[in-house]
Amino acid sequence: MQVALTINGAPRHLNCEAHTTLLGALRAQGLTGCKEGCAEGECGACAVLVARPAPDGGTRWDSVNACLALLPALDGAEVVTAEGLGSPSALHPAQRELAVRGGSQCGYCTPGFVVSMTAEYLRPGRQPGEHGAPNGFDIHALSGNLCRCTGYRPIQDAAYALGDPDPADPLAARRSLPAPGPARTLLQAADGAFHRPGTLSEALALLAAHPDAKVLAGGTDWAVDVNLRRARAAVTVAVDALPELRVFEEHPAFVRLGAGLTLSDLERRLAGRVPLLAEWFPQFASRLIRNSATLGGNLGTASPIGDSPPVLLALDASVELVGPLGARTVPLSAYFSGYRQTVRAPGELIQAVRIPRPLAPLTGFHKITKRRFDDISSVAVAYALTLDGGVVTRARIGLGGVAATPLRALEAEAALEGQPWTADTVRRAARVLGATGTPLSDHRASAAYRAAMLEQSLLKFYWASARTEVGA
Repeated sequence: MQVALTINGAPRHLNCEAHTTLLGALRAQGLTGCKEGCAEGECGACAVLVARPAPDGGTRWDSVNACLALLPALDGAEVVTAEGLGSPSALHPAQRELAVRGGSQCGYCTPGFVVSMTAEYLRPGRQPGEHGAPNGFDIHALSGNLCRCTGYRPIQDAAYALGDPDPADPLAARRSLPAPGPARTLLQAADGAFHRPGTLSEALALLAAHPDAKVLAGGTDWAVDVNLRRARAAVTVAVDALPELRVFEEHPAFVRLGAGLTLSDLERRLAGRVPLLAEWFPQFASRLIRNSATLGGNLGTASPIGDSPPVLLALDASVELVGPLGARTVPLSAYFSGYRQTVRAPGELIQAVRIPRPLAPLTGFHKITKRRFDDISSVAVAYALTLDGGVVTRARIGLGGVAATPLRALEAEAALEGQPWTADTVRRAARVLGATGTPLSDHRASAAYRAAMLEQSLLKFYWASARTEVGA
């Protein structure tokens, strides 16, 4: 099996298997600045830049975890590693600032930081004062990069010292040119076959012929199994580039989000117009992960601790499924049928997620974790309420981490609807919410802690809304 890539400006043809990661391939080529720290997308030591199409027809440089990218899924792509950014005699600005400001000690994490910093440095439209930074640098662009010896202050200083890209910078100039399109791939190797169809009909035909095929979108979940558990699929079907799964539509009655769009794509395109999603996006893993992860992938895994289901349940979202018998739309509240099980039939794909309008005006998302960012939820709670004259006329509460499936808190919703939005009402509803689900004790949290967090979450949401009203 052989794939074609452009790496640091030079075309290369690489032999690989169906489950070879980009990280493994780069290191085999001698590009050892790309490190393996965790093999599950948490440390960022393997970060690389990938050229992707921008809305204006040019190129956007996205930072991604090379350990989570299967090499066949990048057939035809353009990749830049830390070695491709600069040289000892001509450092890239991100490399130079990290060096002169003491942002590197052992150096293991440094190439990944340099790559993530460069992606944000090259972000179009960065304005002084944006994100509270003098140069508009979003420091959360580095949230997926971990350092264990330097300390983050000098790294942040380096990021805030970056100016505007030099027009002569090859990567900056490259932004005005089209990015390479996805290759239609059919590769056969000893460890399995890898297909990248060009149309939805081709994908559905492949799934009909191979019912047990692994459907690959961003790969941020499946690649962890590949790396850590040596999981293998006899047939893989990559669907991330299918045009039919990359739709983005805003209608008066609903918003339609393609299942193949990355979370970063959705965040940019929505630009805060769905406030609950805007609050949720920064809390989903890291920018490195969000540059690859998709809504379709997160819903497809059907994990009870996935972060998107609670938010989408609160938004009354529906899932559009398409398969050999045609298309159908299923309310997300009826989509999960058991632990990591759904009503999606064999051969069906998630095509899009539909969020109805008008949106509830009072929303919030609480993710209870051991770390503030880039962590797995112990409990996740999303709220969407409509008030009229101080009375709750409609309540939707989505929960994750408290049952075998994500679920709506129907009893707590009923305890709120028709009642005044007051502390007494909320205290009663919070007790109901705390008894919802069947939480388990595990290494992340005890069942009692999870129940307590449900109750405290609703109280916190109420008092936050009360402070907002007083401030107004």
